[in-house]
Amino acid sequence: MAKAIVVEELGKRYRIGQLQSAYGTLRDALAEGAARIVRRERKPTYEEIWALRDVSFEVTEGEVLGVLGRNGAGKSTLLKILTRITNPTTGTATIRGRVGSLLEVGTGFHPELTGRENIFLNGSILGMKRKEILRKFDEIVEFAGVEKFIDTPVKRYSSGMSVRLAFAVAAHLEPEILLVDEVLAVGDAEFQRRCLGRMEDISMTGRTVLFVSHNMQTLTALCNRAIWLDQGAIVRDGKSSEVVAQYLQAGFGTGSQREWPDVETAPGNQYVRMRFVRVVQDGRVVDAVDVRRPVGIEIGFRVFDGAPPLFPKIKLWDAQSNVAFNAMDTSRRWDDPPPPGDYVCTAWIPGNLLNEGLMTVLTQICSIDVTKLWPHASGGNVAFHVQDPGEGDSARGRYAGQWKGVVRPLLDWTTEWS
Repeated sequence: MAKAIVVEELGKRYRIGQLQSAYGTLRDALAEGAARIVRRERKPTYEEIWALRDVSFEVTEGEVLGVLGRNGAGKSTLLKILTRITNPTTGTATIRGRVGSLLEVGTGFHPELTGRENIFLNGSILGMKRKEILRKFDEIVEFAGVEKFIDTPVKRYSSGMSVRLAFAVAAHLEPEILLVDEVLAVGDAEFQRRCLGRMEDISMTGRTVLFVSHNMQTLTALCNRAIWLDQGAIVRDGKSSEVVAQYLQAGFGTGSQREWPDVETAPGNQYVRMRFVRVVQDGRVVDAVDVRRPVGIEIGFRVFDGAPPLFPKIKLWDAQSNVAFNAMDTSRRWDDPPPPGDYVCTAWIPGNLLNEGLMTVLTQICSIDVTKLWPHASGGNVAFHVQDPGEGDSARGRYAGQWKGVVRPLLDWTTEWS
């Protein structure tokens, strides 16, 4: 398949410090030079930083690529280079096709012009003919929801109205490549749902989307592939659900499995020690799980002679530190002291129970004293990312927004009508 975007060893360097501008007047330069002579300074001091360093990737036609990373990772700099707002210091970025970009609220709008006039102005900037803009005009206005204010100067629009109109223009004037920065967060939930639907429609028509976002749910729902930028370099490039899971886990310092090869130094005591903890789905260890299918927390441990009655236990909480639930194995087999040996217990969490996002798990091997739990071995934290493929058969149905809460079970409903 043809390549829409090819980035090769891209780098962008900035200077920070006393030398702030390369566009000063001759008078300013002479005055600064004289001042340095008086201060006996040999040359101005400044520091160099690399916003991007050796970034390389390709995007095929019709692909929807997500870009994620912390603030300052280089995401916006990358888009500014792709849209020719700024030039790279090193490397090349090749784009094949007409580009529509939405990097900031109201990008390309003139505040003194009306919404109607800005649609024609922005369309012309994108290379559209007047006939093409007229053909799409009513659809743009309806999508943006600014019919009453279409002849009002944009400077009187709210930030939400501006971003709605800006996105509507960029998305409906049929660019072959659409670059979108973190701007949809300004709109309300209903508008975000329509934007997602529109970008999905764009990708299905063979056009390319590069989408930067801090909303992990939106990114995994929209993009099949993602790249993770950190300090100007690509850390991961792969399936969006897996990259998002690794990104979130890195932020919390956890992964989806932990192992202790040396049992003697593993967490535990003279009765029991941990061997491994894993998050599994469909027979393999996973970082990201499908919300619709069961996910297992697999606990391996070794029991020694003289152990009291034991049982495995798990505790789950979300990224906001809200406890989802505690659960323990209540089987009668743990009523008596277990024979020495290696055990593997798996706690199965039903599909369509957890909400989307990062889930962290604490695993323990405990004994009980009526009203008190005694943990003998704690396996530390493992984590996994819950994702919804958005096919309409989960607890969220056809709703594209975010459910509140830690869990979102798919319940059985009964209806009577007469």
